[in-house]
Amino acid sequence: MTAPKVFGIAGWKNSGKTGLAVRLVTEFTRRGYRISTIKHAHHDFDIDKVGADSYRHRQAGAHEVTIVSGTRYAIMHELRGAPEPAFEEILARLAPCDLVLIEGYKREPIPKIEARRLEAANRTPLAPDDSHIAAIAADHPVTDTALPVFDLDDTTAIADFIAEIVGLEPRLGNH
Repeated sequence: MTAPKVFGIAGWKNSGKTGLAVRLVTEFTRRGYRISTIKHAHHDFDIDKVGADSYRHRQAGAHEVTIVSGTRYAIMHELRGAPEPAFEEILARLAPCDLVLIEGYKREPIPKIEARRLEAANRTPLAPDDSHIAAIAADHPVTDTALPVFDLDDTTAIADFIAEIVGLEPRLGNH
């Protein structure tokens, strides 16, 4: 099995990563691609409501809890003290798709775009120290780089760039 095509969106907190990721998923889906995403969280996140049956299963000590309905399923895997799984391990668990967009994981050696917003608390550029950053998407002029720079809201141009970088085959009826 071949490894999936991956492209990352890196940036500091409040740099516009999630908004860009959502717009890119919408754009690539509109173009006919099957897209998956991986979001890295730096804190004890929960997708389960306190008191829900699945929450109670986890609290009781279950290692994995799977919730299944007619429209979706989710598998929650409790690490129970084990180390966070490697990026490659998470990638390997995904069903086949055309492209996996990665939000976060800014240290992984994958091609990525750096999101920058003036409102971000930390505006230290990542690009100078990360050779895997292929472009910058910003809500302000960026002149201190030789990398391609996109307007953070120019989703179409960013999607075209990503498709070219990862080698996505054009779908029928698309450019």
